[in-house]
Amino acid sequence: MTLTKNDTHRALLLMTASATLFGLMAFSAKVASQRLSGPQVAMIRMAVGLLPALLVTRWRRAAMHFHRLDLILYRGFFGGLAVMLYFLAIQHTSVGVATLLNYTAPIWSGIFSMLFIGERFSARVLIPLPIALTGIVLVVHAHAAPGDVLGFGRWEIVGACSAVASGIAVTAMRAARRGENSWSVYGSFCLLGMLVNTPLAIANWTTPTGTEWLAIGATAVFAMGAQLLMTFSLRWVDAMTVGVISQLAVLVSMALGALFLDERIVLMAAIGAALTIGGVAGVTYVNSLATPRSAAAVEVVPEA
Repeated sequence: MTLTKNDTHRALLLMTASATLFGLMAFSAKVASQRLSGPQVAMIRMAVGLLPALLVTRWRRAAMHFHRLDLILYRGFFGGLAVMLYFLAIQHTSVGVATLLNYTAPIWSGIFSMLFIGERFSARVLIPLPIALTGIVLVVHAHAAPGDVLGFGRWEIVGACSAVASGIAVTAMRAARRGENSWSVYGSFCLLGMLVNTPLAIANWTTPTGTEWLAIGATAVFAMGAQLLMTFSLRWVDAMTVGVISQLAVLVSMALGALFLDERIVLMAAIGAALTIGGVAGVTYVNSLATPRSAAAVEVVPEA
């Protein structure tokens, strides 16, 4: 397929809008989880996300068509676990820090793909990887509480674990990418994600107020919109471009947190965020050099 300039421009606009919506989703989830639990917000977000695959016959049939059930289950379970951990981190830390930690997932997916499915490792990844890790330490240290180790408290560790779980989910998707359609992958993500979040959601259920329902609804709508726009843009955008633009979600969530939730951005955190985003983009670039464009592009955005 020959790409035109209009195709590229449209894809870049869609990808930018998608990353912005992912940032808005994180902010809405933070607003909703001021009183509600993160898993409760995540469960409802997943349930709403599942609706297109249930209500549209063509999409429902596609979601039921798969070849490797084991990989679909791995992807759905660990993707749902990643979202639960991410929303827990959003609930208990600043939305900017939680999003930054979650968006380090490409580091882990690259490592796991090398270890478990035989993808090639490039020594060049050793240049951006320490930069990203240094940035993470700076960001969490800037928000550290007394007693935290290197700035990492319980919920910062949970946020980092969300990236690890996302990396596992993406590795399963990479292994399955030649045989599974996007709706089977998406449907398993929403269904199993809803089930993973349900126990903690029910155990800590709090009936939302009208304002909280609006925040939950915004979280679900922003997530669906972001995912759809990303899907539409992937056929025209390479992995490196997706990896860089997706990091806009971190900046959007940080800015909204600072503007509306009084989450301070100190100089150390700003420098750390820049290093992390640059390092993750570098890791994405190095990994994309040995990966087919169409496959790589869908695999560099964390679970949200």
